[in-house]
Amino acid sequence: MADQISASHILLMYAGSERSSATRTKDQAQAEIAEIAQQLTDGADFSTLARQHSDCGSAQAGGDLGSFGRGQMVKGFEDAAFALEVGGTSGIVETPFGFHLIRRTA
Repeated sequence: MADQISASHILLMYAGSERSSATRTKDQAQAEIAEIAQQLTDGADFSTLARQHSDCGSAQAGGDLGSFGRGQMVKGFEDAAFALEVGGTSGIVETPFGFHLIRRTA
């Protein structure tokens, strides 16, 4: 099992999620992330969608979070990211920060 992986993500925050200034409701965020997930399924480019939609500062880099080890991300995010094969994309992952789509890059 890898000690370090690299991943990118798309994060949609909502009013009340941790560190959020978003005004969308949790239901709106969930509907939007589901729509983005469908676009990915239909072949859209992950980094382009991250730049267009992600509420994370990593959006400018196409969602690239670089490499990280276990214990550096919140548990739900870490579990999903480490479970992916390289090149794989997660389903919707909810953390205290909002809803994520995660792509393992290395």
